[in-house]
Amino acid sequence: MQSLLVVGGDKLGNITKKLEQEGYKEVIHLNGRNTRMTRKEIPRKIDLILVLTDYINHNLSIVIKRKAQKQEIPIRFSKRSWCSIYTELKKT
Repeated sequence: MQSLLVVGGDKLGNITKKLEQEGYKEVIHLNGRNTRMTRKEIPRKIDLILVLTDYINHNLSIVIKRKAQKQEIPIRFSKRSWCSIYTELKKT
């Protein structure tokens, strides 16, 4: 997998660097707080979606899940801690 869409979390900090070390060449981040994001489409080049559950609008998480299923993109849900993120990424 090369590209990852992270939804949720205001700032990713060192998480972006750690994701790159895990082999994700492109990391796109949407903070997930704005309700207007439900209208945005998932970019076609995304290989995996990671939703940070503790920093996201609940409606957006539902919409993202539906869109991911429709486009057949794998989706993982995690808290915003590297341990949780790493565990979810290893499930793929």
